[in-house]
Amino acid sequence: MSAFGVVILAAGASRRMGRPKALLPWGDSTVIGHIIEQWRVLGAVRFGVVRAPQNEDLVVELNRFGIREGDHILNPEPERGMFSSIQCAAAWQGWEESIDRVVLTLVDQPHLRPGTLAALMQAGAEEPIRIWQPEFAGRGRHPLVFPRSIFSEIAGASGDTLKDVLKEHRGAVSRVPLDDPGLAHDLDTPEDYQRALSAFPPEVPPA
Repeated sequence: MSAFGVVILAAGASRRMGRPKALLPWGDSTVIGHIIEQWRVLGAVRFGVVRAPQNEDLVVELNRFGIREGDHILNPEPERGMFSSIQCAAAWQGWEESIDRVVLTLVDQPHLRPGTLAALMQAGAEEPIRIWQPEFAGRGRHPLVFPRSIFSEIAGASGDTLKDVLKEHRGAVSRVPLDDPGLAHDLDTPEDYQRALSAFPPEVPPA
């Protein structure tokens, strides 16, 4: 496979959860630690973690997993929503020249099956000039795999949402149908978290 980097969107305030999603326990790790390990096993060569300023607990946890502050992408206005974080990541100068694809993943996706992520990346490797999106129950889901060139354009996109970007590039978007119910599950509330722990036991792909 060609080289890819991973953006983890972790700048949200987790208001409905009542505590930071990224730091919730997940297996022997935390949610964000588990996500980092999953993508490392799949071959990610760079991580860019979008976070809010002055989130020291998250800084400590990222350092524990080898994601130093040079790989933190600060969103100075996270209250503007997820798309503002995506644009911060698209404008980031930390991607190596060798990286030709960028994975965009949410911080509340530790429950996705390793096989789901591997299948998505395999599709992206076969046609790296396309945007690849998993599909479950007839709907496009997260995470998405972008060609580096298209992802970079998002920094100056005129739309207000990721859906606007996908609409603009509809001719370059391909979906991968995947049988993983976790694709339709978000960790927004404590109840969501408990359901995910029961329904999707923590799993990391073998190295």
